[in-house]
Amino acid sequence: MADGGNAPAFLDVSRSLSGRAWRQRPAEAGTIRAHMQALNLDEPMARALAARGVAADHGENFLRPTLRALFPDPSSFMDMDTAATAIIDALQAGSSIHVFADYDVDGASSAALLVRWFRTLDAELPIYVPDRLTEGYGPSARAFDTLKSRGADLVITVDCGAAANEAVAHASAIGLNVVVIDHHMMREEPPACLAVVNPNRPGCNSGQGNLAAAGVVFVLLAALNREARARGLFEGKSEPDIRQWLDLAAMGAICDVTGLTGFNRALTSLGLKVMSDWKNPGLKALLAAAGAEPGPAKSNHAGFILGPRINAGGRIGKSDLGARLLSTDDPDEARMLAQELDALNIARREVEAQVTEQAVRRVEATGAHNDESAMVVIAGEDWHPGVVGIVAGRLRERWRKPVVVIGVDAINGLGKGSGRSQPGMNLGRAVQAAWNEGVLIAGGGHAMAAGLTVAADRIDELRAFLNDRLSGERAEAVAQDWVEVDALIDPSAATRDLFEAFEQLAPYGPANPEPLFALQGVQAREPAAMNGGHVRCRLVGADGASVRAIAWRCADLPSGKALLAGQGGLNLVGRLKADDWNGRRGVQFEIEDVADPRMA
Repeated sequence: MADGGNAPAFLDVSRSLSGRAWRQRPAEAGTIRAHMQALNLDEPMARALAARGVAADHGENFLRPTLRALFPDPSSFMDMDTAATAIIDALQAGSSIHVFADYDVDGASSAALLVRWFRTLDAELPIYVPDRLTEGYGPSARAFDTLKSRGADLVITVDCGAAANEAVAHASAIGLNVVVIDHHMMREEPPACLAVVNPNRPGCNSGQGNLAAAGVVFVLLAALNREARARGLFEGKSEPDIRQWLDLAAMGAICDVTGLTGFNRALTSLGLKVMSDWKNPGLKALLAAAGAEPGPAKSNHAGFILGPRINAGGRIGKSDLGARLLSTDDPDEARMLAQELDALNIARREVEAQVTEQAVRRVEATGAHNDESAMVVIAGEDWHPGVVGIVAGRLRERWRKPVVVIGVDAINGLGKGSGRSQPGMNLGRAVQAAWNEGVLIAGGGHAMAAGLTVAADRIDELRAFLNDRLSGERAEAVAQDWVEVDALIDPSAATRDLFEAFEQLAPYGPANPEPLFALQGVQAREPAAMNGGHVRCRLVGADGASVRAIAWRCADLPSGKALLAGQGGLNLVGRLKADDWNGRRGVQFEIEDVADPRMA
C-alpha cells in the first residue's frame, strides 16, 4: 500500500502489519510558533493545532468556538429566504405542514428540530419517515400520495429529497407544495419545487458544504425566526431560542460523520455542552436504556451510544421511532421508545454479525480484497438491507478500500445496497453516475457514503462500472493512506493529564482527526482475545512502565495475532481514551496500527 513517497517514514515504518506507512502529521513551523505565542500552548499541542490546518489567526475560534463568530448569514444559502417565506406563509395560512425525514440519526434530528420550533408557536408538525424495506430511501410518489391523503398542503423534506426529481414532480402534479432541506449530492437539475436548500447545491455560495442536514435545518430555524419576527408572529410571546436545541444539531453532525471545522465545529462543540444537561427527554431516556451514566457529553455518546440505537429503528424496526424519541416532551413516552430502540439495537447487532461473517468469507474467497481493483462490491441473498451500510463500513476498515454491500431480495430480484468509501475516493459521485447511466434503479450519496437500488442481474455490471469510475482515484488514495502520528510518547507518559490536554482539540471527526500517539519498542503482556474479535493487553515499555490497551476487531488479522503472541519490540500507534471504570480515572490506549520492525 502506501510506500511513503518522499516524506520520511515515522519510526522507519514504511509498511505496518496493516500495509500502511507512518509519518508525523505535517505542520508548518511558523504556524506552530504563532499558536504557542498567541494561545500560550506547549509545542505538542501547538503542533497538533497547526497540523489540522488551523491558521495562526483562527486558533481561538477553533479551541473556543462561538456561534456569534461563526454563524453564517442564512441568506448565503441558495433558496433559504424563499424556503423561510414559503413555510411562514403556510403557517399563517393555516395550511397543513408535514415533515418528511430520512430514517437515520441526521434525519431524525432534523425532523425534531423543526417539530420543536413549530411547537413554540403552538403548531404540531406531523412526521413521515419512509419504511426502509417497503419504501426505500427518500421521497417517492407513493409517500407523497399518502401525505396528500392525510391532508398535507406543504411537505418539508429533511436529509433527503435533493435528488428526488421524479417524486417531487409527482407531488406537484397532485397539488402538494414541497420544500427540500438536504446536504446530499444533487443532479444537475434540482427538483422543481418551492425551494431546495442544500449547501452542496451547485451555485450555492454559503461555504457550508460540511454541514449535516441537521446543521442546515438549524440555520433554517434562524431564518424562520427572522421571517416570523418581521411579520410580528412573536408579539406577546418569547422568540424561540434555538440554542436550546444545539444537542440535536450535534447529533446529526457527529452521526453523519461530517467535517468538524468552522461553523459545523461550533454547532457540535456547543451542542455537546447543551447535551450534557440531558434536558432532551429522548436522549436522556436512551442514555439510561443503554446503561450509561449521565455526565459531560462527548462525541462518543452521540456516535457510539445514542446514535446506533436511534438508527436501529430505521434499520430493522419502525422507521419513525428515532424522530419520535427526539421530538417528544413526555418522559414516559421517551422511556418506552428508548427501551424499544435499545432492544432493536441488540437484534441489529446479531443480524450485522451474521452478514459480516458471510460477506468476509465470500469476498476472501474471490480475492477481491487483495487484488488491484479499486473497490469491492459484494452481494448476498436476503442480507438485511438495514445492516448493509454498517457491514460495508466494517469491511472498508478491514481492507482499506471502498466497499458496497448489497442485500438481494430473492422474490423480487432487487438489491438494496450501501457503500462506504476511503478518503480521496468519491463514492457518492460514482454511484450518482451509475444512476445517470441507467445501471441503477436509484442511487446517491456523498463522497464517503452512498445508497443504491439495483436489479440483481446487473450487479456484475455495477461492479465493473464503479471500479472503472474509481480506478483513477485509487492510486492517489492509496498513496495518501498514511497513518499520521501527532507525537511519540512512552507508556509512562500515557496519562490522564496528557489526554485532557489534547481534549481541547475535541470534538473529533473528518478534517479534525483524533490525536494519534506512537509507542516504540513495547511488548504486549497478558494478551486476551475477547468476544467480537477484540484484543485486550497491557503495553510495557523498556523501563517497565505500562498502559492498558485494546485493539478492536483484529484478532484474526496480522496486528491482532502479533499482540496475542505477546511479541516484544513492537511499535504501535493509537489514541488515548478516558478509562473511568470502577472509579480509576485513568486512560486506555486504543490501538490503531501495529508495526514489527523485524518485518520492515
